[in-house]
Amino acid sequence: MRILITNDDGIHAPGLAVLERIARTLSDDVWVVAPETDQSGLAHSLTLNDPLRLRQVSEQTYAVRGTPTDCVIMAVRKVLDRAPDLVLSGVNSGQNAADDVTYSGTVAGAIEGTLLGIPSIALSQAYDFTDGRRVIPWETVEAHAPRILKKLIAHGCPRGVLYNLNFPNRAPGLVAGVEVTSQGVVTHGLTVDERNDGRGNPYFWLKHQRIAEEHAAGTDVDAIRRGVISVTPLRLDMTAYDQAHELRALFD
Repeated sequence: MRILITNDDGIHAPGLAVLERIARTLSDDVWVVAPETDQSGLAHSLTLNDPLRLRQVSEQTYAVRGTPTDCVIMAVRKVLDRAPDLVLSGVNSGQNAADDVTYSGTVAGAIEGTLLGIPSIALSQAYDFTDGRRVIPWETVEAHAPRILKKLIAHGCPRGVLYNLNFPNRAPGLVAGVEVTSQGVVTHGLTVDERNDGRGNPYFWLKHQRIAEEHAAGTDVDAIRRGVISVTPLRLDMTAYDQAHELRALFD
């Protein structure tokens, strides 16, 4: 089995090294094609106004000056002599759940693989802050992901569907199980932080301000909060079929 791995945190991200170790528990034929720099929050974007630069880092490992979507396309269309059997994207530093999947470059890597007809899975590791610094329990995803991936690979990915995996911010031995979940909903928490440079000109940062809230049972965010590994099947077809009948009535 040939596995392609990518991410959105960049070629030097610790989560990518974790994912490579995970992938090598499944196969000896592992290829890495990841962004040269951090591409977090760029979602399913393409680089169209600048050239893509490809750099070989080591055997079967490449960096692309582009987005996660660019990386998957470059891997399949340029780098590899044949398409991979599986695309793994991650491991992201931080969860990708609820509405945040629409922003996620990690999920986008799996989306692009799915569009290319390749079974694809996104992996993200939740974390917390201690003394103002991220403390990420990479050992949790590394301990649990191989077993879950083997089951998903054996089950298969229906065409047009990808799997989004989120691992809770807990030590490996304290994880409370695995649940198949639905995509949750969170309150929009992006705000604009305005500052001034040395010449008095304003500039801005987008800033997350998460609001403490209850989450519906059975959702990805609820599972992560309870210390459970969340497995969410996501479909590329975003049609709201339940609304179609009412809309047709407007135009009949």
